[in-house]
Amino acid sequence: MALRAAEACVTHQGRPERSAEMRDAMAFLQPGDNPGPAGKIYLSWYRAVERPVTVKALHRALPEATAEQIAMWLDRCDPCDGGDPRDAGQGGPIARAAAILAAVLADRPHDYAAALVLADAALAQALGWTHVTPLLGPGVKRTDLRKTGEELRFACHRAIRTAATEATRKATDLSRRAVRLRTVAPKLRAKGSDEAVSKFLSRDSVAPTALTSLRSDRAARRFCDRLVELGAVRELTGRDTFRLYGI
Repeated sequence: MALRAAEACVTHQGRPERSAEMRDAMAFLQPGDNPGPAGKIYLSWYRAVERPVTVKALHRALPEATAEQIAMWLDRCDPCDGGDPRDAGQGGPIARAAAILAAVLADRPHDYAAALVLADAALAQALGWTHVTPLLGPGVKRTDLRKTGEELRFACHRAIRTAATEATRKATDLSRRAVRLRTVAPKLRAKGSDEAVSKFLSRDSVAPTALTSLRSDRAARRFCDRLVELGAVRELTGRDTFRLYGI
């Protein structure tokens, strides 16, 4: 869902990159590399979802905004802090998320990624979730981002309804695939296979070079090919080299 949200934000900005390019940017990123504009957006979403929701974690995901700014945006629309409850839709989760979306866009009109990351973070907080689950990010349309007030709140309701359906479908499919991977895991006798399997269970895509527990790139490639043979993972790129795998 983070990848879908990143793709939507890139599309809102009129850029041509799609999920395949962003997967590559993330998978083959080396320390000190510039992932490019689209890669930065995916990195923001990836960091936003990988840790529990806190201002510190959100600042790590959105380094161009200060921690103070992030806290201000999240607090500005919180009626518990003395603000006007009407600004947060009387504290309703979706209305509150919409209010924060509007507040961030008012301050940073074209920073769609930051606005949607923080709106989804606010939604997660309001619902008592520990982690951000991207629903507004992939569901809100570019035309919705120009709306205000009741129209924006309605657009957020519609976006969440659509994205939640997709998220539920993906969760069902991924759960089934994860069970398959765990079932075949005991058959994998390579040293370091347990750590390698855990990476497949926690990442959208994995490059063989990331499976450092398997000692060598050649061993990692053979390991991935074996998982494909067993029907436990899929090769995602269709390439002969620089392949990526995922459940």
